[in-house]
Amino acid sequence: MAAAAAAAAAFSASSTFNHSSKTQSPTFPSLTSLSFSRKPVSSVTSPIRSLESLKLSRCARFVSAAAPTAASSATSATTTFHGLCYVVGDNIDTDQIIPAEYLTLVPSNPEEYEKLGSYALVGLPASYQTRFVEPGATKTKYSIVIGGDNFGCGSSREHAPVALGASGVAAVVAESYARIFFRNSVATGEVYPLESEGRLCEECSTGDVVTIELGEETKLINHTTGKEYKLKPIGDAGPVIEAGGIFAYARKSGMIPSRDA
Repeated sequence: MAAAAAAAAAFSASSTFNHSSKTQSPTFPSLTSLSFSRKPVSSVTSPIRSLESLKLSRCARFVSAAAPTAASSATSATTTFHGLCYVVGDNIDTDQIIPAEYLTLVPSNPEEYEKLGSYALVGLPASYQTRFVEPGATKTKYSIVIGGDNFGCGSSREHAPVALGASGVAAVVAESYARIFFRNSVATGEVYPLESEGRLCEECSTGDVVTIELGEETKLINHTTGKEYKLKPIGDAGPVIEAGGIFAYARKSGMIPSRDA
């Protein structure tokens, strides 16, 4: 029942798109009991479920969980993301994240999943002179995206967080999110949608080296500038994302039968 309540809390927001809504995150729980291991997934009809086998290797490159020491077993694990950041502004919509012409690509197909990553943020205007993914490449060198207000607005498309995850993004840090993008990020388990307490898009620059730490205190450290910023806790959505999405979390917590049952 506790697991069911956690999943329900992560998806308690209305599914109706609200252009100006800001996400609200509950208290971030301990991640100590969660694991990154996952068995291969057989072919299924749901795109979300089919993505599980594709995400583990990507997440493993960016996420590390520090196990508690024997001297302090009560200390919760810290999940860490480290890499270069790519900075965008306000109202980055889903058509800029992944244009509609690429929505025919099927994320459950490994080759097409990779292609989705190559088109991530290709819809940004020409004012963004630095390409997020270099021409001819399928992966970006920027593992963290930093945005402003209302990130992920526009039409509802599950492909948006999937494209970012396929390109190699581990987390997005924005001042606020369009509710549907936040929900899709959690449902697919592709990226962590983290909220800043200020306008980090004006504090950081594309190419800065940053670290995000999720634990008792959630924060972003900009190693290039030497500054540190507090982030809002992601709450009950954290374990769902770390498990690999809503279906993987439901199986892990016993809400639905596991594939081995």
